[in-house]
Amino acid sequence: MNDYSLEFLFVALIVLIACSAYFSASETAMMSLNRYRLRHLAKQKHQGALRASRLLANPDRLIGVILIGNNFVNILASAIGTIIAIRLWGDNGIILSTIILTMVILIFGEVTPKTLAALHPEKIAYPSSLLLGWLQKLLYPLVLIVSSVSNALVRLLGFDAAPGNDHHLSTEKLRSVVHDSARQISRQRQDMLLNVLDLEKVTVNDIMIPRNDVVGIDLEDSMDEILQTLSNSSHTRLPVYKRDINHVVGILHVRNAARLMVMAEPTKDELMQLTRETYFVPESTPLTTQLVNFQKEKRRIALVVDEYGDVKGVITLEDILEEIVGNFTTNLSEETTDIHPQEDGSYLIEGSASIRDINRTLDWSLPTDGPKTLSGLLTEMLESIPDNHVGIRLPEHCVEIIQVKDNIIKTVRMWALSPDEVEDHNEMQANTLD
Repeated sequence: MNDYSLEFLFVALIVLIACSAYFSASETAMMSLNRYRLRHLAKQKHQGALRASRLLANPDRLIGVILIGNNFVNILASAIGTIIAIRLWGDNGIILSTIILTMVILIFGEVTPKTLAALHPEKIAYPSSLLLGWLQKLLYPLVLIVSSVSNALVRLLGFDAAPGNDHHLSTEKLRSVVHDSARQISRQRQDMLLNVLDLEKVTVNDIMIPRNDVVGIDLEDSMDEILQTLSNSSHTRLPVYKRDINHVVGILHVRNAARLMVMAEPTKDELMQLTRETYFVPESTPLTTQLVNFQKEKRRIALVVDEYGDVKGVITLEDILEEIVGNFTTNLSEETTDIHPQEDGSYLIEGSASIRDINRTLDWSLPTDGPKTLSGLLTEMLESIPDNHVGIRLPEHCVEIIQVKDNIIKTVRMWALSPDEVEDHNEMQANTLD
């Protein structure tokens, strides 16, 4: 090295630092690649993605090549830097060279390139895979020796040296991917994807129409009353039963019943001929399963039954779709007739209103792991049938019971508390417990 000029040594040192930056950036970029996007691009025959996929198929070899190259250039750069320092400052230059070269390599060969690679992995990984692939073939014998010794040491320490397969997406991982993709996915689509993931946690019992609210046709009524029900119905399919919905005999499509309305004297027998066999589903069926079952059975409505076979309510395909895309209406008064906004910011809410509907409509967080209706929730909290105008303080809301009839809470007034009020309430509860 003494035969080389200082100019040559400086150029060589700069080249080696650049090589160090290349290996550092390549390592971070390759390991930071999104595996799912990489597979997508590889399927589209993206050349950079194909090369990166082949390299990442054997990560131990890839890391071996990068570390061999990085350590080689760093050590050689250190040796050249020492020679330059001795020529310029004598033996005292060794310490100075160590300090300066450490800072230079740390800034220009490690931190800066790795930061850039972490921010833009694809822009660096795909081009660098060209040289890495060539180096992997060239240094294969050396890489094989290093990998074998390293794996032997790993097994000696009691760990499995085989690469793990942790690239499968669980529901929670997929949820995190959706949250992390907020910049690329609109809020509406993000909410839809998250709602799809939540379907497996929700059963038909959570979103069904309770039997008390089910609109149907009672064959015990007169034909005029039945035709009046058909004319006034806002639903396309109605259950047909005798006296009680537990004695359901079929499902009638209102479109098919239109011919009855033009007949001079339609009969119940003719109505029964237009009905379709009833489709029953257990109340504990997850929405993901029920959605598939609706498709398989070519159905859009089902009656929900409990473990004793009693009808608890009705579930429709539209109910499940609304769990995914939200309500099909945009106006609060159109979304539900159970929630009525007041001028003072409170809401008059029917006791039969579903807690899930209230949470979704008003963006509240009432508990859904117990009773399914607001009346059931308040009755459970009070542990008795309340009187009118009883006030209840929830963690984040206030409730005033307006009307109780037939041992059921019919109407309440509710409003959300401000963050300061919630905090004061929590502090007061904590002091009470102390």
